[in-house]
Amino acid sequence: MYQKKQEQGVEKTWRPGSPISPQNFLNQDFVDLRDHCLSRGTLFEDDTFPAHFSSIGPRILPDDKLHQIQWRRPYDMVENPELILDGVSRFDILQGIIADCWFLAALGSLTVQQRFLENVVPKDQDFRRSYAGIFHFRFWHFGDWVDVVIDDRLPILNGRYVSVHPRSAREFWPPLLEKAYAKLRGSYQNLHWGYISEALVDFTGGVQVSFDLQKQPSPLHETIKAAVKSGCLMGCTTPKGSSPGNVTLKNGIVLGHAYTVTWAAEVSYKHRKECLIRMWNPWGHGEWRGSWSDGSVEWDQVPAEYKNYLHQNKNDGEFWISYQDFTDNFSSLCICNNAPTFLNYGEHSNATWSLDMHVSQWPQGSSERGSSGVLSRKAQYSIQVPEPDPNTFNVVVSLMQRPPNTHNSQLLPIGFLISRGRTKPQEINMKFERAQEVVNCFHFSPGIYTIIPATSQEGHESEFLLRIFQRNSREPNIKLSPMVPKDMPRWNKDNSYEEVFRRYANQSSSLDASQLQRILNDVFLKDLMASLGSGDRFNFDSCRSLLALMDFKANGRLILQEFEPLWRYLNKYKEIFKKEDENKSGFLDISCLRRVTQMAGLSVDEKLLQLMTIRYGDSSMRLGFPDFVCCMIRFETMAKAFRNLSAGGRQISFSENQWMTIIMYC
Repeated sequence: MYQKKQEQGVEKTWRPGSPISPQNFLNQDFVDLRDHCLSRGTLFEDDTFPAHFSSIGPRILPDDKLHQIQWRRPYDMVENPELILDGVSRFDILQGIIADCWFLAALGSLTVQQRFLENVVPKDQDFRRSYAGIFHFRFWHFGDWVDVVIDDRLPILNGRYVSVHPRSAREFWPPLLEKAYAKLRGSYQNLHWGYISEALVDFTGGVQVSFDLQKQPSPLHETIKAAVKSGCLMGCTTPKGSSPGNVTLKNGIVLGHAYTVTWAAEVSYKHRKECLIRMWNPWGHGEWRGSWSDGSVEWDQVPAEYKNYLHQNKNDGEFWISYQDFTDNFSSLCICNNAPTFLNYGEHSNATWSLDMHVSQWPQGSSERGSSGVLSRKAQYSIQVPEPDPNTFNVVVSLMQRPPNTHNSQLLPIGFLISRGRTKPQEINMKFERAQEVVNCFHFSPGIYTIIPATSQEGHESEFLLRIFQRNSREPNIKLSPMVPKDMPRWNKDNSYEEVFRRYANQSSSLDASQLQRILNDVFLKDLMASLGSGDRFNFDSCRSLLALMDFKANGRLILQEFEPLWRYLNKYKEIFKKEDENKSGFLDISCLRRVTQMAGLSVDEKLLQLMTIRYGDSSMRLGFPDFVCCMIRFETMAKAFRNLSAGGRQISFSENQWMTIIMYC
């Protein structure tokens, strides 16, 4: 039996399978396979998920069309393909033939939360550096993170993607990630209909709770606000229509469809507060047409600073909807995080959670049938609730069964019995669901409780994963992010770029250099510098320089759309800096800078490297974090600009005024 315990948000891993050290799915090692192909000058071909209609599955398309599918690599379709072009965004995604809106809605939510996205999409791959036709992605799979290797041959039918297709023809992370998930699931067909809750858990390794919107639990709006604040992933579904397939209602909502919840806000409207929820359709188009939609009159009665900040009239699949219309038109909401932080509202808004995690099985011959089902005599787990908490949930229990190994295998009906006390227990909870995971929330009074996993079908040997989340009864002396690995900075959880922008823009729709300086020093550096023990800060000139690099309108200010890529750059190079600064000195030397530029796929010779160190380093040729960030963002931005201008071998020419504008402002 395997057991893992996590206390006060600090994870202690007792076996391989973490995001940093995932297990190799099907024993395929990405680095070994890539290096083998590079040494032979060949492109990788994945025999475990071949370029064959068997990887698609028999029921998505008619047989004649299945045999017409061509498997093409990105280089066969476009010049200069990119894995990621100008950052990862939900707007990169357009759903294809496969009815996997549940997966794409979860994927859209993943793109909003950088800390989870970095676990799923490794950075050591692209179409330039060491390209060998091989890519890999990471997913949480029944208690472990696994690394899934694929080749980059994608299914094409009559010139169109069978899978998800990217909005930009040159960007390939959406179809490649979808292919890796299809391989994990066994085929593309196994993505054809599914549950958004499963994908959210696979992207995070967290716990999910689904809320029935027709019952409208009273604290639901508080739950959504807590979920937004703590960086949860969220998705929702609409009721099924009377006819099969997707039906679009007159109000724009699609029946039998999954959507992403990307944000929530409150605005002043007619002398009251209106609760709004922002949603995204994974089709990449098709939006709500009622109140608070893109062109609705309600926005004209909102203060200008809120309207300018929140409202965008684009046909990109994203829209705002009121809380009431949301509950009237959608059937369920799923919220997921690595701890149930969405239950942290009211007086528990800063609470932390602990986790007990167990893997065992219902073995044949070692179980007994009770009134509730087949119970394991060995698999019984006790917890102690020390203090009363009658007003909100303080325990969340998740029981998961191992996914079936074959297409024909079925999930067992599973559930768990919870009883009070260890001897002569009195049954409190028992229900069975034929599902991969069963989750329930409880508010328990003080005492000892016993949890017993169960199945209603006798004679089936099946492995299960039990996770028990408990709200900590007292706040720890040192507050840690709820259930986030120890080295994960708190700002990444509590401060989305949108919230930070709104807070520091001071009711405006843009930032100047002084406001950007306060963001970088007060928010971004707060946790990083505490961990490094350095007092180095962003000066005003550095902030003016960073602003100029992102200032596409050249007006000396940043709007939200310009601030977002800067925030991604900062996050990216913060993680690189922390990894390179192994002795926590707060500085990097020229050898570290050389490695970083090579990892980023940026071309630099020794002379340029020396000049960069002289320009941005101190008298000892070392770069502190603010100077390192300014150096790398400028370097990467200018390199991208050059590549875009010279794409296809075009000659680059500037007028004197254009050249002077670049070197004097940027």
